[in-house]
Amino acid sequence: MKKQLLYKFFFTIFFLCTYCLLYSQETSFILSDKNGTAETKALYQNLKTLSAKGYLFGHQDDLAYGVNWRYEKDRSDVKDVCGDYPGIYGWDLGGLERNNGEKNLDGVPFKNMRQYIKDAYKRGGVITISWHFDNPSTGGNAWDTAHGTVASILPGGASHELFKTWLDKAANFILSLKGENKELIPVLFRPFHELTGTWFWWGPNNCSAEQFKILWRFTNYYLKEVKKCHNLIYVYNTGGDFKTKEEFLERYPGDDMVDMLSFDTYQWGDPSKDDGFTKNVDRLLSIVDSAATETNKLTAIAETGYEAIPYATWWTDVLQKAIGNHNIAYVLLWRNHGYNEWSKKMHYYVPNKGQVSEKDFIKFYEAEKTLFEKDAAKENLYKAH
Repeated sequence: MKKQLLYKFFFTIFFLCTYCLLYSQETSFILSDKNGTAETKALYQNLKTLSAKGYLFGHQDDLAYGVNWRYEKDRSDVKDVCGDYPGIYGWDLGGLERNNGEKNLDGVPFKNMRQYIKDAYKRGGVITISWHFDNPSTGGNAWDTAHGTVASILPGGASHELFKTWLDKAANFILSLKGENKELIPVLFRPFHELTGTWFWWGPNNCSAEQFKILWRFTNYYLKEVKKCHNLIYVYNTGGDFKTKEEFLERYPGDDMVDMLSFDTYQWGDPSKDDGFTKNVDRLLSIVDSAATETNKLTAIAETGYEAIPYATWWTDVLQKAIGNHNIAYVLLWRNHGYNEWSKKMHYYVPNKGQVSEKDFIKFYEAEKTLFEKDAAKENLYKAH
């Protein structure tokens, strides 16, 4: 009898331990970088928890400039309209690889960018960085789609050593991002963005899926293991042109190299006549939700927007409805450049004071699921809970 009770006791303990292990594996989100900093690991876990409540609202180059202004201290078009900063800030490293490396491709000085990132982090905001690399084999820009570029920068390729010097420069910048206690500031890193598009040199028209995976894995390895950039959360980012989960994951480099799944998509048609954008975003998110469940990753809309926002209720009638009940970590709107000399029209994606969608943006800001910087600060995202 005692032996039977002992067996039952050990069986119960074994069952409970096994259940807890399986449960923790299903619910715990483990950063791909096992040596990630405490703040980076905490942010990753907390973004998962936060995504059940709502999504961070983001804006590209928010602190650097806006419609009809440049480099004014503490200014933001988002803050001008709703009284709060974005919850997540987008920046780009394009231009860092060039010899002078003083300004990025949009004219933002890297020294300013570094300070903007530190300021946002101190207030509790989150940082994401993309990189419009120049073409390393031709010297052209990111849109120079000369065939064979990816092959040339893989190990053994003619431009491989040059590419490593570019990664060195990126690492130097990433490792210079530090908080008041000298801790590294976590960054959601989105390399080779819109990787399914044909407009960049790393696109599917210029390299095979296997070549791309090798490129991603080498980049990840070099930054993580060689340069010791342990403050990066890696964001896999496609265009918004995929039809199936298999298509979305065709160039996916592996669970050990990715932390978040995302896509970019923009409003092009007139939403008063066509609800295609809303339906398409919902469809895309459903596919990504399925992929995220399979890979145990977070999700996001890494870029979106409606240029010049001519539709007065776009925020609540279109974007908010498109996201619906999908649990994403963030949605980021593109930059407020202002008047574009090249296109001869206004180029911005968040309203400024007096813009036609201003009032609706405030309603969007006040919605329960939209999270801006004050909401992010309350969550203390860089501390383990």
